[in-house]
Amino acid sequence: MAAAVDAMTETQTTRIAMWSGPRNISTAMMRSWGNRPDSIVCDEPLYAHYLTVTGLPHPGAEETIVRHEADWQKVVAWLTGELPDGKAVFYQKHMAHHLLPNIELDWLDSLTNCFLIREPREMLTSLLEFIPEPRVEDTGLPQQVRILELVRERTNSMPPVLDSKDVLENPRGVLTALCNAVGVKFYDEMLQWRPGFRDTDGVWAKHWYAKVEHTTSFVPYRSKPDPVPATLTGVLEECNELYQQLYRYRITAT
Repeated sequence: MAAAVDAMTETQTTRIAMWSGPRNISTAMMRSWGNRPDSIVCDEPLYAHYLTVTGLPHPGAEETIVRHEADWQKVVAWLTGELPDGKAVFYQKHMAHHLLPNIELDWLDSLTNCFLIREPREMLTSLLEFIPEPRVEDTGLPQQVRILELVRERTNSMPPVLDSKDVLENPRGVLTALCNAVGVKFYDEMLQWRPGFRDTDGVWAKHWYAKVEHTTSFVPYRSKPDPVPATLTGVLEECNELYQQLYRYRITAT
């Protein structure tokens, strides 16, 4: 199996689209894949388009629109284009809710689509620090379910689903399982990285990445017991239903 994965890595370009929701370990996962010798990464490439269309007042919205490409077709052309010499893996960190209804979806067929989820109560109480009244559609969960169903229908197979708690409790085991699932070699370098920002980070990093900036590895899982406000009870219930639809398909450590 290892020899087969090595050979595949040498001859095949793999574009991994990791569809996540906010306040997950998505940036740490980007750090992990960005530390591989064979990979390049990108950070939420559809964010500027999302902010342009929705007009939502996210932290750093104006600067994001100015500094990043807002034309989704140009973004897609880049995401599906050639990789630099010597690179075989293009890891794309996506927020699932950035995939707005006006964006055509055929280009997803050229990607290896994966999903990163987090227990909704923990996710929502973290998101409240940035968005005071989050809606279900702000969590990415409805979009993750829709994308997963589309990918499963088109490929006749179940794409990889990762739960952030599983990753934090056993990074080596779960990342090895993910690498096997997408047909690339696991590297030990995926478990540690240097602290600080990256040139590949979006300009919004200074608003959203304060905790990740200082990390050098996946931080061990800690339960987040904060309660969800009563005003968001309905949002939490809907998120839990969507989360369970994804959670039942999650992959675990090999």
